[in-house]
Amino acid sequence: MITVFFLLAFVFVAVVLLLRKTRGARARRHQRYRQTANRVLLKLPELKAGQQVVYLRKINPYVFEEMILTAIERRGIPVRRNHSYSGDGGIDGQFWTGQERWLVQAKRFASAVRPEHVRQFGELARKEKCNGLFVHTGRTGLTSFKHFSEYPEIILVSGSSLLQLLSGESVEHILRPLNKRHS
Repeated sequence: MITVFFLLAFVFVAVVLLLRKTRGARARRHQRYRQTANRVLLKLPELKAGQQVVYLRKINPYVFEEMILTAIERRGIPVRRNHSYSGDGGIDGQFWTGQERWLVQAKRFASAVRPEHVRQFGELARKEKCNGLFVHTGRTGLTSFKHFSEYPEIILVSGSSLLQLLSGESVEHILRPLNKRHS
């Protein structure tokens, strides 16, 4: 009986230590991605205009996600980051402008954005009764554009609008098209 007790206690302690170590590793990984995102945001203006999006298509997708959230946060806008990069249910982060909640979906693509990603994010924003930024580095095909028009609660941020967001220009400049659609 005592042996079973000590065995169970040992297993319990081992599991607790393993979970603590895993959480610590996750926190360190998030911190590294955020630090890298800050370095990339500083490097981006040094690149020629045509090289910036090409460079963004090559960085780590999680660093890209952190860059978007950091660019929003630098404007004094409260941002909520996820605890995990995968299994996030289609929400890479959230922010608030006034009482208005916004979801963020960041996709680092080298090719065209997939229409089903736009549709899924649009449905999620609609279900959550909030707006969304769908940010990506790829191309936007006609079918994807059609999906964006079906979901007025989400805004496409890519190409020049992506570079404006990352450069420190006002987020209101990016969000203005949505405000016009809701008037």
